[in-house]
Amino acid sequence: MTFSEQYLADVQSVIRRLDGEALERLASSLAAVRDRNGRILVAGLGGGASLAAHAASDLRMTADLEAYAFADNVPELTARINDYGWNTAITGWLKATHFSRRDSLLVFSVGGGSVEKGVSVPLVEAMKYGREIGSEIYSIVGPSGGFAKEISDICILIPAERGERLTPITESVQAVVLHLLVSHPTLKRRMNRWEYIYSSSTENKQP
Repeated sequence: MTFSEQYLADVQSVIRRLDGEALERLASSLAAVRDRNGRILVAGLGGGASLAAHAASDLRMTADLEAYAFADNVPELTARINDYGWNTAITGWLKATHFSRRDSLLVFSVGGGSVEKGVSVPLVEAMKYGREIGSEIYSIVGPSGGFAKEISDICILIPAERGERLTPITESVQAVVLHLLVSHPTLKRRMNRWEYIYSSSTENKQP
């Protein structure tokens, strides 16, 4: 088996083992945030930051849900780190957005955060703050779950093997989960542009 075949087989295996019931609950919970005119604040670090930005964009564009990503404002991000320190950067951003219990926090992470291991501490502090003010916390994280698994109202675990491809496979499947959610009929409000183009061209075809 080639590397490409093995990688794709590993991704398929992980996808088959996702918790479908938890995914359904997350889709319904995100829709409930929209129904109460709440917002989704999305956070991640490294690859998780890019997934968070993608999630905020898709939630706004496709699900008509007000969403913002922590790392989208680079000047604010770097100022907070420089002035107040790395560990409180996301928490400070949440406070500046007037994050409230009506809103929800969505976290993307491979490890889920751990103060003891010194990994993704800003995410840990942000989730603690979310719990402190009574907001719901959702997370899409790797197999260990970390602190996110302990504190989240809904935690989607990506059951990737803990080997040399843990991070790329986890982040690959996190993207699949994101697109599943924004395509879910409970959440989806708008057709994507290419689907609209293809459906229009099909309707215009003569028999």
